[in-house]
Amino acid sequence: MKQTRLVKILATGAACAAAVGIAFAQETTTTTTTNPATGTTTTESATTTSVGTITAYTPGSDYISVRTETSSEPVKYYYTKSTTIVDPEGKTVEWSALKPNMPVRYTYVKEGDRMVISKITLTKPVSYYEKETTTTTTTTKRP
Repeated sequence: MKQTRLVKILATGAACAAAVGIAFAQETTTTTTTNPATGTTTTESATTTSVGTITAYTPGSDYISVRTETSSEPVKYYYTKSTTIVDPEGKTVEWSALKPNMPVRYTYVKEGDRMVISKITLTKPVSYYEKETTTTTTTTKRP
């Protein structure tokens, strides 16, 4: 009886691990096909999810640089008005919250020679990066 229970627990754990692995390794392929006889074009979109650390972001620019887990050199990813940024709980975050050295998970699509980010997910809440400022005032009493 104990062996059956252990097998069920291990099977459940393996299934959960597989589900998490599939969710984090989400990939789709883009294919554009044109039928010469009819002239119709069929396009399928591709998205890739990756993990990295922001190395540079300049407000007003059209790109963000990220150092991926597989490359020591930063990679330039472009963003659009529809690019969303969320915290680990899925709440929308303002672009001004992005800072260098923030670890992120992001989803992007390769469009020609450009990689365009559609979603950035912070791995830690924004409050983790906010520094508390303390001001100390010293007054001297004169006798």
